[in-house]
Amino acid sequence: MQQQIWEPTYECMPREELEQLQLERLQATLNRVYKNVTCYRNKFNQHGIVPEDITSLADLAKLPFTTKEDLRLNYPYGMFAVPLREVIRIHSSSGTTGKPTVVGYTANDLKAWANLVARFMTAAGVTHDDVVQIAFGYGMFTGAFGLHYGSEAIGASVIPMGSGNTEKQIMIMQDYRTTTLVGTPSYAITIAERMEQMGVDPKTLSLKVGLFGGEPWSEAMRREIETRLGIIATDNYGLSEIIGPGVAGECLHKCGMHLFEDAFLPEIIDPDTGEILPQGSVGELVLTTLTKEAFPMVRYRTRDITCLDYSPCTCGRTLVRMKKTMGRSDDMLIIKGVNVYPSQIEEVLVAVEGCQPHYQLVVDRKGNIDTLEVQIEVTENIFFDEMKMQKAFLERLEKRIDSTLGVGVSVKLVEPNTLSRHEGKAARVIDKRKM
Repeated sequence: MQQQIWEPTYECMPREELEQLQLERLQATLNRVYKNVTCYRNKFNQHGIVPEDITSLADLAKLPFTTKEDLRLNYPYGMFAVPLREVIRIHSSSGTTGKPTVVGYTANDLKAWANLVARFMTAAGVTHDDVVQIAFGYGMFTGAFGLHYGSEAIGASVIPMGSGNTEKQIMIMQDYRTTTLVGTPSYAITIAERMEQMGVDPKTLSLKVGLFGGEPWSEAMRREIETRLGIIATDNYGLSEIIGPGVAGECLHKCGMHLFEDAFLPEIIDPDTGEILPQGSVGELVLTTLTKEAFPMVRYRTRDITCLDYSPCTCGRTLVRMKKTMGRSDDMLIIKGVNVYPSQIEEVLVAVEGCQPHYQLVVDRKGNIDTLEVQIEVTENIFFDEMKMQKAFLERLEKRIDSTLGVGVSVKLVEPNTLSRHEGKAARVIDKRKM
């Protein structure tokens, strides 16, 4: 598949020119928020800063962070930098942990969003000849709309299927000759499972590429999806507070997601101290928007753990590459003082023959000691093996997880299709310590 580039002017810009563009756009953004957003004006004043003090990209560190709490305190429209009459689209988060975070877009914002999504879709090999089936839920969630408009910008045919109704998803893939699947990686596995149950051979489909996002997923899970669906599976990244999908996405070399630095200025910080970490360090991603009109964000703490690779990519893009997120700084599990990310366990499970890519982590506290139980679906032949063989398999699995995490866990094997399936983000963790 030939490597295409949607906007070579920005995606292949020499770094010196890119940094000059970033600085100009940063200064314009700071002037916009200082003038129009009370929250930012108060924050800057409290730190004794005015936009004119920021004369280099290094000066970004002088500015205060923005957090989800700022968005909640200014619910619903307090963070908007334009009058509501200029906002032509409103999205929000689910609000499962309190008031939802509300985001707005001007007409220019929507054009820019479609263009950014078109970049990573093109990088994954999507062209105007493709038929794109969107299996994200439509609604207040940004995922479906972002990919929808990106597909239309490219000129591809869009099937706005939405999430769920898996058998119908498969029927549409067959009948409408879908070439590109969009959704969460966990739902892609659910589709693959249902296809196997229905006796549908993926080789009989026109499907060739999948663009998956909305939740962290491992390289092992990528291999699982690619093998079971017979496609190229690529990763992309975004979050509603920044724009939705369209912050970063993989090219066909699959060596990290190209982060669109002409639109978003990234930093990696220590999540505990807030200190900026050296290049190549693993830490929390912080983003500043450089082109947003309605809803600019300055040093927004994403809580996503990753690292950035500034070395050149074979595809010709000069943009920094962001590694797959390794979890979140705010939902990271701490078990007996050890930091644990669900993705670490997933890497182990998918590598073990007989394990299904469906699991759930149950954290509890017995006395003063934290416990972690990993519930894993296994194939029928493992589950119904004689007791001695099943015990040996269980012990081998526990040992591998223990050595990966550095903390003892108990493993519980469950029958196939026992754990609930998710058509959106997979709910991997049940933390009973908080109940």
